[in-house]
Amino acid sequence: MNIRLYNAKILSMNADEDIFDGEIWIKDDKIVYVGDVNSGVFGSENEDIPLKQWDREIDCKGNLLMPGFKDAHTHSPMTFLRSYADDLPLDKWLNEKVFPNEEKLDGDSIRAFAKVAVLEYLHSGITGIFDMYLQPDVVGEVCEEMGMRCVLVSGLNNFTSSIEQTQKEYLRWNEPDSLISYKLGFHAEYTCSRDLLIRLSELSHHYKAPVYCHLSETKKEVDECVSKYGMTPTVFLNSLGLFDFGGGGYHCVYMTGQDMDIFERRRLSVITNPASNVKLASGIAPIKDFLNRHIPVAIGTDGPASNNSLSLLKEMYLVSTLSKIRENDPAGIDALEIMKMATVNGSKAMGLRDSVCLERGQKADIVMIDLNQPNMQPVNNIRKNIVYSADDSNIKMTMINGKILYYDGEYFVGEDPENIYKSANKLVKQLLYS
Repeated sequence: MNIRLYNAKILSMNADEDIFDGEIWIKDDKIVYVGDVNSGVFGSENEDIPLKQWDREIDCKGNLLMPGFKDAHTHSPMTFLRSYADDLPLDKWLNEKVFPNEEKLDGDSIRAFAKVAVLEYLHSGITGIFDMYLQPDVVGEVCEEMGMRCVLVSGLNNFTSSIEQTQKEYLRWNEPDSLISYKLGFHAEYTCSRDLLIRLSELSHHYKAPVYCHLSETKKEVDECVSKYGMTPTVFLNSLGLFDFGGGGYHCVYMTGQDMDIFERRRLSVITNPASNVKLASGIAPIKDFLNRHIPVAIGTDGPASNNSLSLLKEMYLVSTLSKIRENDPAGIDALEIMKMATVNGSKAMGLRDSVCLERGQKADIVMIDLNQPNMQPVNNIRKNIVYSADDSNIKMTMINGKILYYDGEYFVGEDPENIYKSANKLVKQLLYS
């Protein structure tokens, strides 16, 4: 399908390129032109879509087009515990509320709850998710059916999944040019035996594959690992060779200088989850320290049970404001750097090298930000407006792989949202209240 998005402001997130007025052409799943056809910059390289031969043209009315946000850490089916397991520290939250109720889930319920999350991602301008949960095959199938770009990551631990199952999933979902891909991972050091981690390290070395996990989320987690192994979680996992081929850690709130040395040397990504960390009173990650060391930082929402929403716009605001408090520095982190975390860095952390920015040849994963709302006016600084003022009501359109899945309050995912909500609420009553 040939689509033209015109009369737009464009933030390509390509290097330090400024916002400009122009248009974007899409052929099937890829961007074939970004620029201003009135500028005279137009050559034969763009003639694979002759002018005026469009299946659809959309007047953006001066609104902003930018790369879709990447939720670099989430647990989609945990919508079933949204606003149910609140106001507890992490260990009690997991052991008393989350794990016991997750044991009741089956494939059908995981499918139903993941669909709710996909709708929220689309409404939030999220075009790619890094999802860790039980039965990743089911989550992958849901995302494939609904058009959501998804990188699955194993949540391997002592109680669920296995090395054999992880390898099977890795081979199933890593097909070329697919909406769904898969990364090796495990839940956390404290839910995995040393032997299990060694076997995962062997699998990583076999495929030369990066590994991801929850890491140094709480002080208790770090202290217990030091007591058990004489090392912080990062140092311990690195000693097993788990980071030899890269990867990253979710949360990374309590990181020592030695931990950061390893992240810098191994070129690992930090995926910060500020809303979840403050809600569970886990702490505030040292984002400025990571940036000073040139450690790439991406942003995730964590699951909808610990957040409780799935909005990167909220997370961007919190990354900025919490860093100001932690560093006692109102200058904080530049808004463009935070937007880079939510787009470019997220794509790279997830291995999505073909949906990083808006340029020719990249996947057409695009979001339109509605600037014609009071919270975005007057237009003094669009980037700062997005980080400090915008919310999900400003998401006008979400396009993934060249397909418009959300536009102006309507979803185009092949299923009526009301039916998705009805099914999810019915299952919640059965699982939590019967």
